[in-house]
Amino acid sequence: MPQPNLVIFDCDGVLVDSEIIAARVEAELITLAGYEISAEEVAETYAGLTFKDILMRIEEKSKIPFQASLIDRAEELVDRKLRSDVRAIEGVREAVASVMTQRCICSNSRSERIEFMLEKVHLLPFFAGRIFSALEIPSKKTKPAPDVFLLAAEKFDANPANTFVIEDSVHGVAGARAAGMRVIGFTGASHSYPGHADALTEAGAETVIRRWAELKSVIAALSEWSADA
Repeated sequence: MPQPNLVIFDCDGVLVDSEIIAARVEAELITLAGYEISAEEVAETYAGLTFKDILMRIEEKSKIPFQASLIDRAEELVDRKLRSDVRAIEGVREAVASVMTQRCICSNSRSERIEFMLEKVHLLPFFAGRIFSALEIPSKKTKPAPDVFLLAAEKFDANPANTFVIEDSVHGVAGARAAGMRVIGFTGASHSYPGHADALTEAGAETVIRRWAELKSVIAALSEWSADA
């Protein structure tokens, strides 16, 4: 049976149910700083971006200047909440174990945060030494730039066209597609919203799954389709 060269997982909102936790903290901080926004709006509009990029986009739209110290405060508070509250998404352990080819993580989060979250939910052994943080790569370009995906493919000697990426955000999908990779959208986390699957498809995902139990068969079907194409 055909297999992809590499399967790349996003972390937040894909492996762990962390997006909604971060969105609640970030929405409260942004609102206190003068721009009223809900956690739902943060999750729907800005999921997949770093908090710095979120602030820059809101600044551009609202013309409200934010203090740079807000970024450090958000990092501190989000880390604290994640250490106590983060959970694995149901079925993810079995899904990751079912991937019979090379696998890794490409994320906009710091590697330190990724590692403590994965350790807490007992997923770190699947990805130890195979975590790529866009904040820590040479270019420092975060998603939706393709850089972190291309670096991972290079490290694993994988053809981007035969690399599958699982992403929950429009920005992540856009980055993976810009890298020339095939994307499976994921909508099984708590921050998912009406129209989420459609948004991921419009951004370039070939298909979208809501349950991890679907992953193995979807990868097999898409690999077969690629082989036949």
